[in-house]
Amino acid sequence: MPVHVVAKVDELADGQMKQVKAGETELLLVRLEGQFYALGARCTHYGASLATGALHGERIICPWHHACFHARTGAHLEPPGLDHLPCFPVRIEGDQVLVQLPDRVEGRQVPALVRRDPQDARTCVVVGAGCAGAYAVESIRAQGFKGRLVWVAGGEFPPIDRPNLSKEYLAGEAPEEWMPLRDPSFYEAADIEVVQGRPVSALDAAARTITLADGEVLHYDEAVVAPGARPRRLEVPGAELEGVFTLRTIEDSRAIRAAAQQAQRAVVVGASFIGMEVAQSLRHLGLEVTVVAPEAVPFERTLGVEVGRVLQALHEEKGVAFRLGHTVEAFEGKDRVQQVVLDDGSRLAADLIVVGVGVQPATDFVQGVQKAPDGSILVDAYLQAVDGLFVAGDAARFPDWRTGTPIRIEHWRLAAQHGRLAGANAAGARRRYQGVPFFWTRQFGMSLQYLGYVHTWDEVVLDGDPSARKFLAFYLRNGQVWAIAGLGRGAEMARLHGFLLEEPLPTMEKLQAYLSS
Repeated sequence: MPVHVVAKVDELADGQMKQVKAGETELLLVRLEGQFYALGARCTHYGASLATGALHGERIICPWHHACFHARTGAHLEPPGLDHLPCFPVRIEGDQVLVQLPDRVEGRQVPALVRRDPQDARTCVVVGAGCAGAYAVESIRAQGFKGRLVWVAGGEFPPIDRPNLSKEYLAGEAPEEWMPLRDPSFYEAADIEVVQGRPVSALDAAARTITLADGEVLHYDEAVVAPGARPRRLEVPGAELEGVFTLRTIEDSRAIRAAAQQAQRAVVVGASFIGMEVAQSLRHLGLEVTVVAPEAVPFERTLGVEVGRVLQALHEEKGVAFRLGHTVEAFEGKDRVQQVVLDDGSRLAADLIVVGVGVQPATDFVQGVQKAPDGSILVDAYLQAVDGLFVAGDAARFPDWRTGTPIRIEHWRLAAQHGRLAGANAAGARRRYQGVPFFWTRQFGMSLQYLGYVHTWDEVVLDGDPSARKFLAFYLRNGQVWAIAGLGRGAEMARLHGFLLEEPLPTMEKLQAYLSS
């Protein structure tokens, strides 16, 4: 195998990383405790250059969507993405760092999963084909479970890159082949039985049984429930008219895009992430778009007024109109929607409506567990609801490791984290959820990132210039930083992710000292 000189020893200090080239191959060179490690240079999720992210201890944090990798082994530690980084032999000769590469270099390393052993009589069932279910089935096999593994996927399979549904896929920029997380053959190779078209009608946690829609009953030793959530519908006259959509599945996104080809004017109901991303995509498709929402400013409840105004101005520059401080009273039309009636009696002409007013945990079928008023299932720090049953993603209300308070978070990345942890624990591990929630939204070419979680805050402290769309926003409660939003500050957000793993509720003084170090 060819050997390449990629750097001088003194080019990297301990705790540093750098992108280098070995011939035509890009590599990430890392130095830890005097040892050098050579890994694939690009994130296995969307291909970001990892050298522009952060190295925190032995953790490499991607600058785009905060996938994490082990700096010594390349192992994929946290989503998004599923595959490991390739890792290559390194040696030192004199003052030179040399890397040995195979003749064919792959950009990613697919995890090795065990297969079923017919002598193993155990059965594990995973319910739900979103990302939490996808990560769970891989984690169960990766943890070494060799029993029967049944994945009740319902109607949507293979699992998809759901955040794209309201962004590039809806806008026609992401081809179909981008969307699946894995090819179905991947699951076949790991002896994962996939059940399609027969959703779960009941789960009895006490009896450890799962009944499918056709009456078949599955008995399980361990199960992971990851059914996700269903979009809330507006209970107003005309909600059933043709041309009124919600967005949750890939079929929903396809239907909205098809309708947009015949439409001129769209109204988006809701000014949080789904709504605003849909508004962007429909503008990209050439429609006139108006956003209707009860808030005074978009994202007011999740990001605050200051940050919300920045994103509203960005949308207005691109031609999106807003009717804020209003609710929808009715949709009107003959065979299909033609206009929207607002609470002040005014009407908006529209031939396409997308409603994005939140979701409801899809847990009606689960019996024998404790549920919160919203239907989410209460779990412990190991994501276990009762013996033998683990819950992941939008359906789980889990203890905030910083405070112990039960919370529920509707982040795609967190659902993937949950799925991997719940799967490992169902297969015999005993690991607590202790991570930093992270989400992102990309609108008109600008990416806003968010770390942590806070329901209400006392104040928002801004660092940078919001008008220049380059700032950090710190959400403080009781003198502590509970969450951070960033626009145009990706490298710092990656660093802060690592910091919050060690200092989950820092003061502003500690946080600023870290950023200036």
